[in-house]
Amino acid sequence: MKIPEGKKIYFSSDNHLGAPTREESLPREKRFVQWLDDVKKDAAAIFLLGDLFDFWFEYKTVVPKGFVRVLGKLAEITDSGIPIYFFVGNHDLWMRDYFETELNIPVYREPEAFTFNDKKFLIGHGDGKGPGDKGYKRMKKVFVHPLSKWLYRWVHPDWGVRLAQHLSVKNKLISGEEDQKFLGEENEWLVQYAKRKLESHHYHYFIFGHRHLPLEIKLTENSMYYNLGDWIHHYTYGVFDGTDFQLKKY
Repeated sequence: MKIPEGKKIYFSSDNHLGAPTREESLPREKRFVQWLDDVKKDAAAIFLLGDLFDFWFEYKTVVPKGFVRVLGKLAEITDSGIPIYFFVGNHDLWMRDYFETELNIPVYREPEAFTFNDKKFLIGHGDGKGPGDKGYKRMKKVFVHPLSKWLYRWVHPDWGVRLAQHLSVKNKLISGEEDQKFLGEENEWLVQYAKRKLESHHYHYFIFGHRHLPLEIKLTENSMYYNLGDWIHHYTYGVFDGTDFQLKKY
């Protein structure tokens, strides 16, 4: 993608809308919608790197109640011709085709490579990547198995959503409570994942979410790792102006 003069690419992750309650989440949703209103003025594209919702499950004809403000704003932006790209996180694993058919937003389930103005990016949510995190990796295999999703669809949405919200808060493997602490560069498994990727292919920027920490780590002389932080504590996002990438606070 060649970024037009005066335009930018924006990156955001980990809103966890709906948590811990809809009432407490609403001010954060409104703040994020205001951010979308601001960045659409000069956005060439917007990347959402997962966990937009604290829980999301699509039945055949039902999606979770709420989030009308953010969903409406996303539809408005794509209708205006600005592309939005969505990467599934560990809290919205069970996304089907709602974003693609209703909002015209492509959905990615694994990190994806993009090139902007000759700068190579590897972009993803980041859950389950790199060494370690074995408990979550095992659990994710169960969650994404077609049989698991088929069985869950037989649970009434009122009960299914309530159960998932409870697990999201109580289960540290899902909630990512431990992901809010800096572990040191040598123990940051996404940094290790990025370094391994560099052994076979060069990227100027690795952009991930999931960690809930704004991070900027130099990997080599011309390769950087960034984590976008979140919209719970930090309200941080990334922006690429065609030449440089920056983390900013809203």
